Amino acid sequence: MSKYVQQSLSFESSEGESNLQHLRLNRPLVFFDLETTGLDFERDRIVQFAFLKITPNQSRHEWTGLVNPGISIPREASEVHHINDDMVKDKPMFCDYAEKIIEFLADCDLAGFNIVRFDIPFLQTELKRCGYAYQTERLRIVDVKIIYHKKEPRDLAAAFRFYCQKEHLDAHDALGDVKATLDVFASQTRRYTDLQSIEKTSEFCKVVDSRWLTPDKKFYWRNGLAIMSFGKHRGKELEWVALHQRDYLEWLRERDISQEAKEIIDSALQGVFPKKEKRSQGEAEP
Repeated sequence: MSKYVQQSLSFESSEGESNLQHLRLNRPLVFFDLETTGLDFERDRIVQFAFLKITPNQSRHEWTGLVNPGISIPREASEVHHINDDMVKDKPMFCDYAEKIIEFLADCDLAGFNIVRFDIPFLQTELKRCGYAYQTERLRIVDVKIIYHKKEPRDLAAAFRFYCQKEHLDAHDALGDVKATLDVFASQTRRYTDLQSIEKTSEFCKVVDSRWLTPDKKFYWRNGLAIMSFGKHRGKELEWVALHQRDYLEWLRERDISQEAKEIIDSALQGVFPKKEKRSQGEAEP
């Protein structure tokens, strides 16, 4: 382990008791989160990690660190987590941390928000690059996002119950659903005074994740260029694919993809490629 990383372990500290006294633990539970250069496990890299360990006796131990990813951080990623190249250029590489991370997570269960689909596989991929196999099959994994979505359904019936304080008895009847939607919207506009015009409400509904080009997430931005997020050319620039694998794009546009994705492919086949506009003042962070 490098001298730099040994010194950085001073950030690991005990912060008193947790707020999970009501939850019985028979081994430590580690909450963690990663910030990365992008969304591709194979091509992108970690730029920051944070671990918070809750022990069975309810003590807390925190450890966070910035990581030099060895590649440039795309501006789209920096817009999300506000970490740029200058902030990490003198930080350790991930492999300098890998051994200590394995030690920190040993015999611990895992918890976090969206860790099943993102943070765990990303961490495993990075550790594998450093020669460490991190297995989670025998661990208990808690994903707070999954709990939230299962326990608090966000369908029309749930919205009707929350905003109108009554049950939606005509669920899945088209006219019944329309009437319930109207009632929910009326309640929302009374509750949220900043939405009391169609213009403001419409603008509010344009919240998007600025990293993606299309709702089906077939393409994402990297340094202002459209990148493919799927298929055999995943991680490659759309312009490169159009120039070198035109037949593939022609085949792809006939597959089951969104109309927006098809329009992007059609334009690419004509030599016209997406250009990312600067974030508008009203656009929300993802």
